[in-house]
Amino acid sequence: MAVNISDIKTSSDGVWQGENPLHYAFPLLIIQTALVIFISRLLSFLLKPLRQPKVIAEILGGILLGPSALGRHKEFMQWVFPAWSTPILESVASIGLLFFLFLVGLELDLTSIGRSGKRAFGIATAGILLPFIFGIGITFLLRKTIVGADKVGFAQCLLFMGVSLSITAFPVLARILAELKLLTTQVGETAMAAAAFNDIAAWVLLALAVALAGGSHKSPLVSLWVLSSGAGFVLFMVLIIRPTMSRVARQCTKTKTSSHDHMEEFYVCLTLAGVMLSGFMTDLIGIHAIFGAFVFGLMIPKKGEFAGKLIRRIEDFVCGLLLPLYFASSGLKTDVNKIRGSKSWGLLAVVVSTACTGKIFGTFFMGVLCMIPVRESLALGVLMNTKGLVELIVLNIGKEKKVLNDEMFAILVMMALVTTFMTTPMVMAVYKPARNIASVVHHRSLKESTSYHLQTLQAELRVVACIHGLRNSPSIINLINSIQSPNTYSNMKLYIMHLVELTDRSSSIVMVHQARKNGVPFFESTALKANKVKTRSSTAISPLPTMHEDICQVADKKKAAIIILPFHRRWGRKDNEEDVADIGPGWEVVSQRVLTHAPCTVALLVDRGGLVSILKRVCVVFIGGPDNREALELGGRMAAQPVTKVTVIRFLVENGDNSCVDEDIEKKLDEMTLEEFKMRWEGEMEYVEKTTHNITKELLEIGRSKEFELVIAGRGRFPESLIGKIGQHEVRDSRELGVIGSLLASYDDGVASPVLVVQKHDLAKEDSRSNYV
Repeated sequence: MAVNISDIKTSSDGVWQGENPLHYAFPLLIIQTALVIFISRLLSFLLKPLRQPKVIAEILGGILLGPSALGRHKEFMQWVFPAWSTPILESVASIGLLFFLFLVGLELDLTSIGRSGKRAFGIATAGILLPFIFGIGITFLLRKTIVGADKVGFAQCLLFMGVSLSITAFPVLARILAELKLLTTQVGETAMAAAAFNDIAAWVLLALAVALAGGSHKSPLVSLWVLSSGAGFVLFMVLIIRPTMSRVARQCTKTKTSSHDHMEEFYVCLTLAGVMLSGFMTDLIGIHAIFGAFVFGLMIPKKGEFAGKLIRRIEDFVCGLLLPLYFASSGLKTDVNKIRGSKSWGLLAVVVSTACTGKIFGTFFMGVLCMIPVRESLALGVLMNTKGLVELIVLNIGKEKKVLNDEMFAILVMMALVTTFMTTPMVMAVYKPARNIASVVHHRSLKESTSYHLQTLQAELRVVACIHGLRNSPSIINLINSIQSPNTYSNMKLYIMHLVELTDRSSSIVMVHQARKNGVPFFESTALKANKVKTRSSTAISPLPTMHEDICQVADKKKAAIIILPFHRRWGRKDNEEDVADIGPGWEVVSQRVLTHAPCTVALLVDRGGLVSILKRVCVVFIGGPDNREALELGGRMAAQPVTKVTVIRFLVENGDNSCVDEDIEKKLDEMTLEEFKMRWEGEMEYVEKTTHNITKELLEIGRSKEFELVIAGRGRFPESLIGKIGQHEVRDSRELGVIGSLLASYDDGVASPVLVVQKHDLAKEDSRSNYV
């Protein structure tokens, strides 16, 4: 059935009325969107083992839907992507593109770029100039070789070609750096700053190219007016809009009230409307609408919470739903079949090699001149060669302005795809990422550290404390203070790690900027004992599946005796009932892998609404085994505090084995540790022995009693006969806390005390086949 474009309607009356929904705009758009998302997500899943960024899958998905693959079947195109639907699809995709460029502007922190100094600026400049020079030769070659390429003015063609060869995709680069564990290194920081410089310069050049292309068939004064109006627009944004948005951001970060919530919603909606108006203004001027959105994003202050709130409100909808439509519409214009014969494929090889050579060697030589080591300079060059979505935007604008014909467009799209695909393997080849944690061999524990302290009277206790944010940092502070012994031989050196999850979301990059600018936020070092605790801070910015590598490497490098982690689930009180909240999905994987790979003792803090600042009553549960002995050692450090009363409760099981294993040596070690502990802290601790046939009941009574402000227990490895029958009590999270820790951390049995679950390093090397229960 042929469809007359003048008769297109939004929705149909349904198949029962004899109408085909695919002949109507809105139902067809739904089918197109669902198909695009399915294919892009499928390809992203398939490419994940190759450590490729998601943009590769989205570009490939768009090409597959176009005339290069599925689009070669006329029936498919007539049913799913008919010609009359193209303006509708492109209009919806352009809205997504508009807001994506706004997000890119939000990601770029100009103050952070300014702090990076001349080195990043010089590297960015070299990374633009050399590809531009090479672009002159490529432009001559393409205009001589490709039929119809010489119909466009040389200046316009050169500008588009130069931008496409020299641009660096800042958002894609950030995620590649995170994947390779380079984001917080010197190489990563320099690459991010240089890429930001590069992006801004590329957008300025692209605006110039668009202005020249728009006025190519008119008087040269038209291009001059476009450029002058564009400069005036930027000046207006800097002088008027930027101070206005700063006031809006300050207003939105004030203390929340019911009226403030309405004002916050008003300001967010006003900002989103500002994006649209900015896009309209630049389109009115004669520059593409995305420039207005990008500049408006740059004007939003990155300090405070306002930028993060904006991103959280729009990024999922834009990046997850609308942006893939842009790749689909681009794919419908890309016909790889236009690259025919040895001549065309030879041109593609020349363009790819020229783009790589110009970008990599330009950056490399400038890096060497800036006294950066050769290997790091080469890695910088490879990283700066990342293309991606931004490149695709440039090419689409060039095709829209008729500067690039079909064959040139296809060659440059393939160039962007190849250069982005090769970035990760090339960086791994020339610059090894962070070493594998399997090489960690220096195992330490609190017990061993204490023995060394007593012998030398000068060594420091080294602690790695991990925090996620505001909610768990006060409890971590109070716990650190409680284990800091007042004895001079036990001075502490504290390494604070702020754990920042990096995802494909734009908000992750904003968090990176904030972490770099502010160090470790939310952590008040004045709350620590200033005369004793030496504090160093760092930031781990990684995807959750590999976050444990950063933690374990810092612990090994700093020779830490203990890692303190907040448990991924947090308990609190809400309306007189216990309120359970997850810090975030996936954080339990971080804890599990740290427990498996840590080179030292690990302590998981199960918080219940905030650990008190001064611990007066602490309970240590002792059953037997290495973990329990380590927990006892930690309790001894707390017993050294004048105000802290430590109670050690040792369980002796009737007709059962009191040891963690059946070896006599473990029993002897348990007895020796207990005797030493009682002698050292005589008069400052209370020792209780309980004989029982059901430890479950006894442990729950300890947790429910509210007598103790903290309960310490070993994670443990025990025979099932020792635990007794748990009955109706369901053990949760035993993989992280063990059975004892899970019972004490139970949230549906009236347990009220915070819990610290301790694991000694020698058990941390056990694999998933261990006997932990």
